[in-house]
Amino acid sequence: MAERVLVIGSGGREHALAWKLAQSPHVKHVFVAPGNAGTADNGKISNSAVPVSDHAAVAQFCRDQDIRLVVVGPEVPLAAGIVDDLTAAGIRCFGPTAKAAQLESSKSFTKAFLDRHEIPTARWKAFTDPKAACGFINSANFPALVVKASGLAAGKGVIVASTKEEACRAVTEIMQDKSFGTAGETVVVEELLEGEEISCLCFSDGVTIAPMPPAQDHKRLMDGDEGPNTGGMGAYSPAPQISKDLLQKIRETVLQKTVDGMRKEGVPYLGVLYAGLMLTKDGPKVLEFNCRFGDPECQVILPLLRSDLYEVLQAVINRRLASSMPVWKEDSAAVTVVMASQGYPGAYPKGLEITGLAKAKQLGLEVFHAGTALKDGRVVTSGGRVLTVTAIKEDLPAALQEANLGVAAIHFQGAIYRRDIGYRAIAFLRQSRGLTYKNSGVDIEAGNTLVQKIKPLAAATSRSGCNAELGGFAGLFDLKAAGYRDPILVSGTDGVGTKLKIAQECQKHDTIGQDLVAMCVNDILAQGAEPLFFLDYFACGKLDVQVAQGVIAGIADACRKAGCALLGGETAEMPGMYPPGEYDLAGFAVGAVERGQMLPQLDRITEGDVVIGVASSGVHSNGFSLVRKIVEKSSLDFSSRVGVSGDQTLGELLLTPTKLYSKTLLPVLRSGHVKAYAHITGGGLLENIPRVLPESFGVVLDALTWKIPEIFCWLHKEGNLSEEEMARTFNCGVGAVLVVQKEMAQQVLRDIQGQETAWLIGNVVSLQKGSDNVKVLNLHRALQANRSLCVHSHIQGKIQTGKVKVAVLISGTGTNLEALINSTKKDTSFAQIVLVISNKPGVEGLRKAERAGIPTRVIEHTRYQSRTEFDSAVDKVLEEFSVELICLAGFMRILSGPFVKKWEGKILNIHPSLLPSFKGANAHKLVLQAGVRVTGCTVHFVAEEVDAGAIIFQEAVPVKVGDTEAALAERVKEAEHRAFPAALQLVASGAVRVGEAGKIYWK
Repeated sequence: MAERVLVIGSGGREHALAWKLAQSPHVKHVFVAPGNAGTADNGKISNSAVPVSDHAAVAQFCRDQDIRLVVVGPEVPLAAGIVDDLTAAGIRCFGPTAKAAQLESSKSFTKAFLDRHEIPTARWKAFTDPKAACGFINSANFPALVVKASGLAAGKGVIVASTKEEACRAVTEIMQDKSFGTAGETVVVEELLEGEEISCLCFSDGVTIAPMPPAQDHKRLMDGDEGPNTGGMGAYSPAPQISKDLLQKIRETVLQKTVDGMRKEGVPYLGVLYAGLMLTKDGPKVLEFNCRFGDPECQVILPLLRSDLYEVLQAVINRRLASSMPVWKEDSAAVTVVMASQGYPGAYPKGLEITGLAKAKQLGLEVFHAGTALKDGRVVTSGGRVLTVTAIKEDLPAALQEANLGVAAIHFQGAIYRRDIGYRAIAFLRQSRGLTYKNSGVDIEAGNTLVQKIKPLAAATSRSGCNAELGGFAGLFDLKAAGYRDPILVSGTDGVGTKLKIAQECQKHDTIGQDLVAMCVNDILAQGAEPLFFLDYFACGKLDVQVAQGVIAGIADACRKAGCALLGGETAEMPGMYPPGEYDLAGFAVGAVERGQMLPQLDRITEGDVVIGVASSGVHSNGFSLVRKIVEKSSLDFSSRVGVSGDQTLGELLLTPTKLYSKTLLPVLRSGHVKAYAHITGGGLLENIPRVLPESFGVVLDALTWKIPEIFCWLHKEGNLSEEEMARTFNCGVGAVLVVQKEMAQQVLRDIQGQETAWLIGNVVSLQKGSDNVKVLNLHRALQANRSLCVHSHIQGKIQTGKVKVAVLISGTGTNLEALINSTKKDTSFAQIVLVISNKPGVEGLRKAERAGIPTRVIEHTRYQSRTEFDSAVDKVLEEFSVELICLAGFMRILSGPFVKKWEGKILNIHPSLLPSFKGANAHKLVLQAGVRVTGCTVHFVAEEVDAGAIIFQEAVPVKVGDTEAALAERVKEAEHRAFPAALQLVASGAVRVGEAGKIYWK
C-alpha cells in the first residue's frame, strides 16, 4: 500500500529528496515543510505550513495525515533532536539522533572523536578564549590558519586565512563580534591542509555503510574559485579524481571507522553521513562531517541513484541496509549549477520574477528550487541561492554543457552563477596520460617498498652456509659451510589452504606465515632432513604493503625458529586474479641429510614397534574447508568470543599457528633410535602414517592415550562428523608420529618430552589382507570425554557485561530460536541469550541451545497442578540466571496473569500474521480464506489478552495466487527469522519500550 511521506526543509536538497521519493511506487504523496515554489502542488508533491521547529506539532501533523515516514533535510532540526522526538512519538524518521548529529553540530566533539578513533584529520585545538586561540595560531609548529565556529553556521562558519594576522582577525570576528552568533562561542583552530577537496557520502544503518558516488562542491562565488565563500555554487558527481582504490580506502579508514566508532560509543549512527575530505599527499583527511545530504551535492547524487530511495531509507531505519544496498547508474555524470541572487552571500533583493523554467524543463533538465516562492501565480525569488539546474549525461563535459544551456534559458534580474562547475575534473579527464604499469593495477613502487621493509627480517634468519640477503636473482647456500660431508638434498613445497580465508576475514595476518613454513619443514623432516633455506610466494590482486609485510614477518620469524634461512621469494601482484583483500601463499623448503641418516628406515620397522605421538597446537593447516562449513552452519562466527575468560575469538583460536617440529625433534631423529617420522598433514591420521611404513605393516592407535584439544570436540559435535571423517581430515591432537623400537620407547619419549608434549599412542602391527592400515580405537569415546569440557569452556561465549540477558522459552524444534541465537552471538548485539527453557524434554531446540553453549532447563508442565505453579517454577529459574527479557519461540503454553503482569514489557512473542488481523490459531488458513493479498508476521509484547500486546516490529509477506497453507507458512517463517531478532535488538537497545496502559514508546 502506497504511503505518505513528509520531507523537512525548504531548499534545493529537499526538492530533490521529494522528487526522488515521489518516483517510488511505495509513495502515495510527499509533503514538504515548509517547501518552496518547486514543491508546491507539483504532482505527488505539495507543501505544508506545519512549523518544523515545533516537534509536537509535526508529530500531530503526521498522525493527522497518516504520515508513515519523515525525512529530515537540513542540519538544524537534526541538532535540535527532531528525530529523537518523532521516534518517541511512534513516527518513523530518517536521520541521526541529536547525539549522533554532534558530528556536525559540534566541531570540537568531532575533532576529539576523530582523534579517539585514529581517523586521519588535520592537527587542531579548540578554544573558548580568543586570546588563547590567537596565541596558538602564532606559536603552532604547523600553519594553523583554518578557523571554524564549532557550532552550526549554515555551512559558512569556516574561514581559511592566508596569514596568521588574518586568522586572528577571524577569531575576533567569530568570538567577539559574534558573526555566527552562538555557533562561535567555541572555535576550532586547525592546520591548513593542501590538496583537493572532495565530498564522500554514505547511507548508514549503524553497522553497514553504503557509499554514494563521490562528489565535489564549489564554494567560491565566481568562476576560477574567486570571490567569497558561499553555501555552494554547484557540484558534480562522480569525481573522476577518486579512483576505486582510493574510494575503498576512504570507505574503510573514514566512513566505516566513523560508524563503528559511534556504535562503540553507544550512539549508533543511522542516516546519511557526509565526509568533507582533503586529498593530501599523505592520503585523505577529514575536514568536516555533515549529518545529512549536502546541498548542492544532493542534487547531483540522487539523479544517479537507480534504486528506489524510499526502499533504501526504510532499510536504513530497519537496520537491514546490508540486504538492500543501493544501486547507482554507471557511465553517467551529473552536474548542477546554482543560480543565486545579486548580492549573495551578503544582502540580496527578494520578490523578483523568474522566467524560463518551462524552457529548461523542455531541454531535459531538472530544476530544483531553493530560495523561491509563489506570488500571484508567479514564481519569484525569496532567498540567496534560488535554483539548482541539474543535467545528467554520459560524461562530465556533456553534463556541464547541458546544465549551462539550462541556466541560460532561465532569467531573473541580477542572477549570479558559475559557468565552470567541474572544471578541475574536466581538466583531469583531458590530461594526456599514457598508460603505465600502475594504471593496469601493478604498483612497482609498492613492491619496492615491501622489499626494503622485509630485507632486515630476512637478514635476521642468516645461518651457517647462508647470509640471507635479498635482492639478487638467486640465493646461494654453502653446504660445506653448514658442516655437511655427504649430503642428500631434500625439498618440500606446500601452501596454507583455506585457513587463509579465515586470516583474511579476521584481518589477522601475523601467524599465517608460521603455518606456511611449518607445513614445508615438517614435511622434509620425514626424510630426517634439517631445513636449510626457505622461499615464499605471495600472490595478490592488489598489493597491500602492510598486510604483506605482516605475513612475511611471520614467515621470517618462523624460519628463525626452524633454523632455516629465508633466502628469497616472489611477490606477484596480479590484478583481476584475486578479489580485493585476498591473497595466496606457497612455500618451498630445502633441507639436507647425511646419506646414512635418511628416514624412513623401512627395513628396520617390525611388529611390536611403538608409535609416539607429538602434540599438535590445534587444527594446524589442514581441513579448513570443512572447518569453515561447520562454522557457517553453527550459531557462532569467527568474531564470537570463546574461552572461559572470553579473551579470544573463535577465529583467533582456529588461527593458532602450526607447530614447528624441526629444532625440537631433529636431535631425536638423528639419534639413530627413530625408524620413521610422519607429519600428520592433509589426510589426517589415516593417510599420513602409512606413507612411512612398509606395505605389510599398519598401526593401531588408542585415542584415550592422548589429549584431544577441545576445538576438535566442538568440530566433531557441531559438524556431526563420523570417527572416520575426523581421523581422515584432522590431526585430532597429534601433529607428528615417530616409530621406535619397543625397548627404546620410554627413552625417546623422555627426550621428546623435554621440549614437546608427547605420548605413547599405539603399536605397529602386521597387516592382514583387506584390513585397514591405521585403526584408531576409542576415538568417539575420547571426543565425548572432552565434549562437556569443550562446551563449557573453550567454545562457549562468556556472558558479556553490558548486554541484556535473555531467556528463550520453547516447546519443540525452536526454529526461531536458531535465528535468535545467530543474531545475539554477533559482537554488535545488544542482547545475549543466557538460558533456554523447554516444557518438553528431548526436543530439538534444546540440542540447538546446547550446541551453541547456552545453558538449558527442562520444566515439564505436566508435573504441576496449575498454570500458576508451573509459571512460578519458570520464574524461579529466570531469577537464578538474572534474566531481563523473555522471548517465546514456539512456546505452546498460555502464561498466567500474575506471570505476565510481573514481566510486563519484558516478554516478546511472534505471531504469523499482521496483527491486529487474524489473531489466534490457524492464521494462515484465515488469511487464505479472507482472500487478502498481504500477510506477514508481528513481534509484540505479551499482554494478558492473547495477541493483543503492543506491536514492536512487523514484516509484510505477499500472498501469492494459488498459495497453500504450507507454502505461505514457509515464506512467513523466513520473515519471522528476520523480524524476531530485529525486534529483540530494538527492545534490548532501549529503542522501544512499553509505558503506562501498555502504550509503546520509541526512543
